[in-house]
Amino acid sequence: GVKEVTLLGQNVDSYGHDLPGNINLADLLTELNSMNDLSRIRFLTSHPNDMDDRIINAVSNLDKVCENINLPFQAGDDEVLKTMRRGYTNKEYRDLVKKIRDTVPNISLSTDLIVGFCDESDMQFGETLKLIEDIKFDKVHSASYSTRKGTIADRKMIDNVPEEVKKERLDLINNTQEKIVTKINKQLLGSKTEILIEGKKEERWYGRNRNDKIVFLDDKNDIIPGTTVTVKIEKSSPWYMEGSIIK
Repeated sequence: GVKEVTLLGQNVDSYGHDLPGNINLADLLTELNSMNDLSRIRFLTSHPNDMDDRIINAVSNLDKVCENINLPFQAGDDEVLKTMRRGYTNKEYRDLVKKIRDTVPNISLSTDLIVGFCDESDMQFGETLKLIEDIKFDKVHSASYSTRKGTIADRKMIDNVPEEVKKERLDLINNTQEKIVTKINKQLLGSKTEILIEGKKEERWYGRNRNDKIVFLDDKNDIIPGTTVTVKIEKSSPWYMEGSIIK
């Protein structure tokens, strides 16, 4: 009876690398897409190094795979990325985003990032902020760096960015992103979107569209969770939207 499934992994797009043959996440998405009773497929979290053309094309071509990709970049400065051992540069990340958007024009992108990594300067943080401003993600999960026991950073680096600086940087990221997503969601006013009903919050039905945007419904009738409805967007905010079912 499941209508939507999310494939979850630390680096979910590295799926299949330990299997014989040329197997990757695109093959798993294709297999799930053939299941008749399944309506939607999502996956997270992806690593930029493993987001290859086959996976991008699967998102574009498979009708049940939702047009939403979580692609953490963690930091915008190349030196910080190198210290983090992320394995890509700012430019390589930007080029990957362009490829994804060229292949899947209606894609929504979310990301993860860390501020205040060991030795991160104001100028290096500025590269992270500029990436947010330039790419314009639909959602940003941001956090201040903190030491995790057993990691290389814990053994070889010093958590030396003051907490007040981390907070200032985090606030700047969050405030900037709020303005960006406010504009993105406002552009959806009056549009029609397909919502998979998940349940009720504060006596209002809600669900998500294929781009992973939460929509609350102006509808008092009983709706069975798992039902798909077409909704006209009538109100928007940075965090969710509101609309009414098109009969």
